[in-house]
Amino acid sequence: MPKPATAALIVSLLSSFASVMGQTPDPIAALQTQAATTNSSDWGHWGPNPDKYSSWTTHSNRLVPAYIFGGDFSQVASGKSLYRKAEAVEKLYGFLPAETVNPQADYFDQTDIFRLQKIAVESGKKRIILFVFDGMDWQTARAAAINKSAAVKYNEGRGQGLWFQDYRGTKTDFGAFVSSPHNEGTNINVDKQIVTSPGGKIRGGYNAALCGPAPWGPITDAKYPISTSDSLKHAYTDSASSATSMCSGIKTYNDAINVDPMGREVVPIARTLQEQGFAIGVVTSVPISHATPACAYANNVHRDDYQDLTRDMLGRPSVFHPGALPGVDVLIGAGIGEMKDKDGPQGSNFVPGNRYLTADDLSAIDSKNGGQYVIAQRTVGAAGPSVLDKAVTTAIAEKKRLFGYFGVAKGHLPFQTADGRFDPVISFGNDAAAKAEVYTPNDLTENVNLSEMSVAAVNVLQARSDKWWLMIEAGDVDWANHSNNIDNSIGAVRSGDAAFKSITEWIEKHEGWNDTLLVVTADHGHYLVLKKPEALITSAQ
Repeated sequence: MPKPATAALIVSLLSSFASVMGQTPDPIAALQTQAATTNSSDWGHWGPNPDKYSSWTTHSNRLVPAYIFGGDFSQVASGKSLYRKAEAVEKLYGFLPAETVNPQADYFDQTDIFRLQKIAVESGKKRIILFVFDGMDWQTARAAAINKSAAVKYNEGRGQGLWFQDYRGTKTDFGAFVSSPHNEGTNINVDKQIVTSPGGKIRGGYNAALCGPAPWGPITDAKYPISTSDSLKHAYTDSASSATSMCSGIKTYNDAINVDPMGREVVPIARTLQEQGFAIGVVTSVPISHATPACAYANNVHRDDYQDLTRDMLGRPSVFHPGALPGVDVLIGAGIGEMKDKDGPQGSNFVPGNRYLTADDLSAIDSKNGGQYVIAQRTVGAAGPSVLDKAVTTAIAEKKRLFGYFGVAKGHLPFQTADGRFDPVISFGNDAAAKAEVYTPNDLTENVNLSEMSVAAVNVLQARSDKWWLMIEAGDVDWANHSNNIDNSIGAVRSGDAAFKSITEWIEKHEGWNDTLLVVTADHGHYLVLKKPEALITSAQ
């Protein structure tokens, strides 16, 4: 890698190249390229080592921000926080985690997101929206807010600059929760759908003295958030465990999809509401049966059993449900570009072909073959929004369900970068020529974005019932943060923020907020540290 002394030269050369090519300079892309090629940056870093741009590429145990619209957190936060009482903490985890009880806790737990949805329905709310920016901790949102607003406006609290931070069209509140799982390290058998060694290797818990009483810190033990502390180890969550908590209200092991620590089925709120006449929808910018969207509806002992998870969501017989679940009313997401001949984690019933959806299952659900779903999928030469709009119109007219399937070669929608374009640069340690994703014109025109998918979903759901539940996932935030790519991270948050804005505009046009609860949050955080946040300010917003 180039030495740190070359950093300014790299940024200068990138800007000069953009000018020669007639393009607007891209300062955030330049920052990312410099940091990734030198593993050095004066403006920020990922992980506990301040001397390296990247010393950690996965999740952390930092508190997760949450925003609520059409309600508040008064029933679960501050004096109502379960973390203030030992008996409540022990009931939650099934054991009493070391140094986790905090009599001053203002934060709540990820399972409280489930409870807030349940309370909202019991109070008469008819539309429940769980909007998950996968992997977006407080620091990630702040980076995007600084870039969008071209100012460093806050150092703590709710924040401002993004639409979900600034929106005041209804009652709103801000809080934070603990995302630690029951445990990390549980072993399973995917073919038998059983847990073979319960309990795991590292138990969950949260120590506010080490990781901070609020999402903005301070962190007094840099290794604690990533379970490597010499003094105390608590597990940090993955998306499956956390999404299970938010959808089903329990703590469980990492990799679990709506099963408890022993592998026993738990029923997510969407299925409970479906029995009460609610229509159910799931939208994601990443593969349709990745952990977060799968937790909206499916069951499995392991998150990587993608084809079976999709079967649960689409009402097909699966390894966990041989008799099949009813299936969701709307499922729109990505995954169309990912093909596999073998995939061991999916077990012996894996079918070669598309990793997330078999050809037989797609054919069986198609309304043209007598199935329940009108299908909109990426089509060569056809504009993605037009394909989706046509399917929405047909689904509503024929009173059918809707399935939308899009994506690029790696199974996700094209990554938007900080400047709104779709031109990612290298992530940490990647070779510039080989690893930065490049999209063809067709990749961009034949796909849809999260805003378009979200509006399509609510239109079909509203046509099917005046009561509905919807999960929207901006999953590309997590992919960007795993790659330690600040350009992709900011772009992903801003893309999700645009989708949130589209949903608020839809709500305002359709009987307002009286019947709606919307929760915006993440399932976990990463480990971004901003040392000079002003570096993310650019002239073009």
